[in-house]
Amino acid sequence: LRNPTEDCIAPKVQKIEMQILSPEHIKDYLEAADRRGLLPMFYLELTSGLRRGELLALLWEDLDIAERTISVTKTLSAKTGKMMVSPPKTQNSIRKVVIPTEAVELLVEEHEKHPDSPYMFPSPVTGNMYHPDAIGRVHKKLLKQAGLLDIRFHDLRHTFATLALQNGVDVKTLSSMLGHYSAGFTLDTYTHATM
Repeated sequence: LRNPTEDCIAPKVQKIEMQILSPEHIKDYLEAADRRGLLPMFYLELTSGLRRGELLALLWEDLDIAERTISVTKTLSAKTGKMMVSPPKTQNSIRKVVIPTEAVELLVEEHEKHPDSPYMFPSPVTGNMYHPDAIGRVHKKLLKQAGLLDIRFHDLRHTFATLALQNGVDVKTLSSMLGHYSAGFTLDTYTHATM
């Protein structure tokens, strides 16, 4: 006769505090990535703001060298121990992201190291895509080697977005680059960067 959930109090959603790599620490971080032979992957992350699953699911064919774009059409996730490639959660997440010339050059050099692999960033252990947890552990090691404070891999995306806004990229363009559903969401998320 009545809904038993009416008396329930929904738990508050815990908002994880966003952190970013400061501009003066990015060089140290990328040098640590270069020493591990992973500069192209982490340079692309910091210059594109891709989600971790989007970055790891990239194939060589997703790069348009002439147009300097990356086509984001899929994401890699690991559920119940199995890795799965699937379309992104929303239609807005399917997009083309313009990347700097330096990123394209690094990606071409990276591809020359494993020309027969379809993956943009094949794991040196398996030859397949990196496991999302594995790249998270590598990220933590890079921070430690660079002598930097611990931040999440996702905070590299926040670093890209914050620096883009601080350097004059308009909110609508950034929203499109990040694959957000609206510029309003982007503005709400990165208000700190526009103040």
